Amino acid sequence: MTALPSVSYSITVRLEVPAGGGSVSALTSAVEGAGGTVTALDVTASGHERLQIDVTCAARDTDHADQLVEVMRSVPGVTIGKVSDRTFLMHLGGKIEMRSKHPIRNRDDLSMVYTPGVARVCLAIAKNKEDARRLTSKRNSIAVVTDGSAVLGLGNIGPEAALPVMEGKAALFKRFGDIDAWPLCLDTQDVDEIVAVVKAIAPGFAGINLEDISAPRCFEVEARLREQLDIPVFHDDQHGTAIVVVAALYNALRVTDKSIADVRIVMSGAGAAGTAIIKLLLAAGVRHVVVADIDGVVHRSRPGITGQLAWLAEHTNEAGLSGSLTEALVGADVFIGVSAPNLLTGDDIAGMAPKSIVFALANPEPEVDPIEAMKHAAVVATGRSDFPNQINNVLAFPGVFRGLIDARSSEITSTMLLAAARALAGVVTDEELNPAYITPSVFNPAVHSAVATAVRRAAGGPVELPVDPDAVP
Repeated sequence: MTALPSVSYSITVRLEVPAGGGSVSALTSAVEGAGGTVTALDVTASGHERLQIDVTCAARDTDHADQLVEVMRSVPGVTIGKVSDRTFLMHLGGKIEMRSKHPIRNRDDLSMVYTPGVARVCLAIAKNKEDARRLTSKRNSIAVVTDGSAVLGLGNIGPEAALPVMEGKAALFKRFGDIDAWPLCLDTQDVDEIVAVVKAIAPGFAGINLEDISAPRCFEVEARLREQLDIPVFHDDQHGTAIVVVAALYNALRVTDKSIADVRIVMSGAGAAGTAIIKLLLAAGVRHVVVADIDGVVHRSRPGITGQLAWLAEHTNEAGLSGSLTEALVGADVFIGVSAPNLLTGDDIAGMAPKSIVFALANPEPEVDPIEAMKHAAVVATGRSDFPNQINNVLAFPGVFRGLIDARSSEITSTMLLAAARALAGVVTDEELNPAYITPSVFNPAVHSAVATAVRRAAGGPVELPVDPDAVP
């Protein structure tokens, strides 16, 4: 599958061209002829002989961006100046900051925000620790914690390299959930140390979002923290993915008029996301599911089955199938991939049941070319933004934590996750639903409020929130 030009690889090139003639048209034609997309042309300075122009264009990747610069350089009369990568520019100095909620204009403000007035608040909390939720930022704050061991699709790149992702996560929490999220990138990949550090910082937060911690350690980290803390602990790579996949499946089944209890599902990927998806699918009523990993189909008699694989073997594949992913896929109603690129062909999808459903979520290259899959499947979804039906965790996690915080929940359960999935699916109305629209846009304002409300109520929180958010206890 050939990648299309993307804003993620957009550049702005400052250059000069002759004032007369067709230089600008030649520039545009050259870029588009090389597979790029010109998105803006801005004249930044003008003289009698020369024009200074900022050309913004989208490329497929960094190598393609370099090629586009050379193509522009080759246009007669063009002089290349500065080349800026727009994504890097957005990250300069970081993407988040801390702001005070109250102005500090004079000595009176200072004495209440800080000393001596703050001492009275400290003593009140010392008498009743629960007052920390009411009198500090704890009530609306979560920690986004990573060890940098499984960052996006980049692997074990370390805590410093993970920070841009955690900052982005924090920005999304604020934008879509109005939650203050704080990135914590830990310089350890030892399970005991991670648990100890998170436990130690927990008093300042209303929840913990674990992020980009590799399997199988992520299972133990989450389980131990849930046992030891009185605030919800949520591993987004597991449960955020699971919520959105199950929501998308609900709607895909509406499109194909199939029952969740009757469909046969084949999944590729038995890591953190795959395991969580399977658990939530089973909780949602799925009865027939087979999981495959790099060694083939998971079944009870397969050698070397331990840990989470043993759990999967025990709770899936009731027919005891063995063999390869492609063999298991024959006649299946649903394929869900959270694994690796290009594992399947269009012919493999053609061998599935009529009106099949394909969720190929490996990024940036899916398990099967979506265009090929669309020739045979009734519904196709990916993790990419350049195809319909993007399955993206940001549809879930801001609303989930908003609901947990508003309910003052001390835990998160499968009941809450399913409530989130149903609410997310319900945002797509019967009038809107079609094979190319089973997941709503993340910018649909109904998404996060619907998920938050469902989670809050499932967690035993108030049915309705006060109009004044500061009135929430």
